[in-house]
Parts: sequence; C-alpha cells; structure tokens
Amino acid sequence: MHATAHADTPPQLLLRRAVVTGAAGFIGSHLCQALLSRGVSVIGVDRRDPDQHHVAAANLADIRNEPGFIFVTGDLRTCAIEPLLPESDVVFHLAGIPGVHPSWGADFDDYVASNISATQRLMHATTRLRIPRLVVASSSSVYGATDGRPSAETDHPRPASPYAVTKLAEEQLCLAHAARPGCATTVVALRFFTVYGPRQREDMFIQRVLTAATTGQSVRIYGDGKQRRDFTYIDDAVTATIAAASTHAHNAVINVGAGGGACLLDVVEHARDLTHRKINISTRNARSGDVPTTCADMSAARRLLGWTPSIDLRTGMASQLHWLASRRSALSSLG
Repeated sequence: MHATAHADTPPQLLLRRAVVTGAAGFIGSHLCQALLSRGVSVIGVDRRDPDQHHVAAANLADIRNEPGFIFVTGDLRTCAIEPLLPESDVVFHLAGIPGVHPSWGADFDDYVASNISATQRLMHATTRLRIPRLVVASSSSVYGATDGRPSAETDHPRPASPYAVTKLAEEQLCLAHAARPGCATTVVALRFFTVYGPRQREDMFIQRVLTAATTGQSVRIYGDGKQRRDFTYIDDAVTATIAAASTHAHNAVINVGAGGGACLLDVVEHARDLTHRKINISTRNARSGDVPTTCADMSAARRLLGWTPSIDLRTGMASQLHWLASRRSALSSLG
C-alpha cells in the first residue's frame, strides 16, 4: 500500500495543542521545544522517566518547566492513551525502538511491540477520538539497498533489516487506519534520513566521530567508510515535521532529508578540520543491514510541505561540536 496526497484536502490545521510521543528522545525533545516556542501547548509522552533516566532528563532539561508543557511517563504498549489526546490538533508519533543492528538479536520482540503493537494502540485511540492529524516518524531504512539514485516515495521498499521492516509496517499501519471509510484522522508519514545534531544518540556516527575527535579515542568504522548517507540536521528535520502537521496533503509519505549526501570518511575529515585534531580510525567488517547509499528525492517535501533543508553538513557538525563542548564543560563544573 502506498498513500499519496489528495487534491480534495481539508483546510490547513491551526496548531494549538499537540501530543508528542517519544518526547524525551533526540528528535522528540527538539520538536517539543520548537512547538513551545511557537506557542503550541504540548503533552510529551515517553516511557523513560526523566527523574530516573539521565538521557531523558538531559534532553528535557530546557523545557521541563516551560509553561504549556506537560510531561507524562507512559509506555504506549500498556498505558491508557485516550486520556492524553482530547482537544489535541495533532499527534506526533516519534516513540519507538531505533537502531538497525540490535534488531537482528534477542531484542526483536521489543521492536515489534514498540514500533508496531504500540502504534496500533495509538492509532485506535487517535481515530476513535477523531484527532485531525497524526504525523508518524518513519525511516529511510525502508528503502533498503538502492542503485545510488535519490529514493522517491514511489519506489518499492526493500527493507534490509528487522528494524526497517518494523518501520515500514508502522507507517503503513497508520495509513491503513486513515484509509478506513469515515476516518477523520489524516496521516503524514515522514521518512527521516540520518538526523544529527545536538543531543544525538551516543551510538550514531557523527556523535561518535566528534567524541573521538575531542577525546583522542578511536572511532570504529564498519566497512570501507565510503558508504554515503543523507545527513539531515535536527532543526531542518523539526521544521519539516511541524510543516507536516498542517500541510494540505493527507495520507501521504514524504522524505525528510538533505537531498545530497556524504560518505563516512567525509564526516571524519570535517571533524578533523573543525577540531584541528587527528582522529584514529579502526575498521571492522560491514554489518548486516547496512546499505551502501541513502539519498532522498526531495521533490515531494518541496511540493507538499513547502520545505527545503537549510543547514549544510559542516555547519551542522560545528553546532553539534559546540553543544558537545558545552555539555562537557557543564559536567566538569558539576564534578
């Protein structure tokens, strides 16, 4: 099933109140912050309790006491969802288990429960309460290995990992709900391409490279380092996500990327230039699920969201490096 935008679309939504699942995560926390700055009231939901989970606490530190922000610790696999949703204009569904490589192992059941079963519970509640719009975070990994050309939303998905299979199932599950006769909830699924920036997860490549550059540790590269990724800066990704809440397009799949790409060795070179430090590389064999190239065809994003990315890789890495230095300085002052 592939959903497309329809010409007979409803008027644009006026955002006053939003629910963000996965609010304590990398993208989710930035999204909450951006919505609050626009005067939108936000209910943030995450199964990680910031009083007990240090990453969640750090991600939410700047907004936890903001007027208009309510944080709820809740696991979408089991918690009551409907009480979170009334009077909301949009649900941004970012919650889920990330990561290609762990999905091959014993954690796969958690991927299914968190990325598919929890989404089914959320969609049931969202459509039952007739929330106007749901924006769901999908992934460029659904495309799998390509011939190197930019991936378009009309391309046949060929997920190359269990994680990618669950993300494809997640987006299509949401679209299937929205396609039911009489459904008042419209869906926009965003296929994110390698989002990076301040608060990026520790296991992600740019974060690992910058950490290596500033600590003297070596950075591990799987394969020859020539794999190309469409690195997308967090502020650009958030702007596109907010645009998806109010676009006239509905029941659509849209790429969110930079529309270009750089290989892993290019990232290392940028880090060397920014830090003026040597970076030691250790190489390992390529891992299952890694694909040679990801690159987004941005035509639909420009047409349906009126959005194009504005932050180039070097500028974005410089911002992430500044954040990393500030965080280290803050931790040192505490210790």
